[in-house]
Amino acid sequence: MRYFIELSYNGKNYHGWQKQPNAISVQEVLENALSTILGQNIVVMGAGRTDAGVHAKQLFAHMDTEVVFKSEKLMYKLNSFLPEDVAIHSIFKVKPDVHARFHATSRAYLYRIALQKSPFNVEQAYYLKHNLDIDKLNKATKVLFEYKNFQCFSKTHTDVKTYNCDIMKAAWKLVDNELHFTIKADRFLRNMVRAIVGTLINVGVGKIEVEDLHTIIASKNRSNAGFSVPAKGLYLTEVAYPDTIKLND
Repeated sequence: MRYFIELSYNGKNYHGWQKQPNAISVQEVLENALSTILGQNIVVMGAGRTDAGVHAKQLFAHMDTEVVFKSEKLMYKLNSFLPEDVAIHSIFKVKPDVHARFHATSRAYLYRIALQKSPFNVEQAYYLKHNLDIDKLNKATKVLFEYKNFQCFSKTHTDVKTYNCDIMKAAWKLVDNELHFTIKADRFLRNMVRAIVGTLINVGVGKIEVEDLHTIIASKNRSNAGFSVPAKGLYLTEVAYPDTIKLND
């Protein structure tokens, strides 16, 4: 049987989602917990791989097992076994050919910028001392919808077949003493969101103009885009799937 596992995690203590040879990852921690509880070697496949330090409010992974269990009971055991910075929210059966990564129809991210220094969000947001022009930020964000190829925002030497992404939503919003950037697309390139935010910050502080974004994106050159903002402010917030993936009990 194939099952989907819905989880969230604080990425501070992990070298990203994907298993690493010499560093702890969320995938490794989850596989170890599942293997121990179910009594067999369990391998999970995630919907995507978040980089070191990036958080996930929602991520799905699939696993295959013939072990019979009750989802609620397994959830309880996993949440008792896993460290406090990883939480399981649901476990459900899916059709045997459904893949957590390839069947996802969209993903959404949030980036948090703190506008005031606070001891309570040091590890959860990027504190920016410069004043930002929010109107310019949103004007610049609209430019993203005019393009499909975002190679300029991708980590270099990445093994992908295409740099095309379909951006569905992107906007900035003031939330208390933070500025939140949300973006939704069918897929994302490695480091893409952090590079987009860094480039848009350059617009917001007046380092570059809104029109410069056209030249940057058309260049397909990472060195022409802005800096990558710190991982600690980035959250994977949603992974969406067709309703048809679930298998009725």
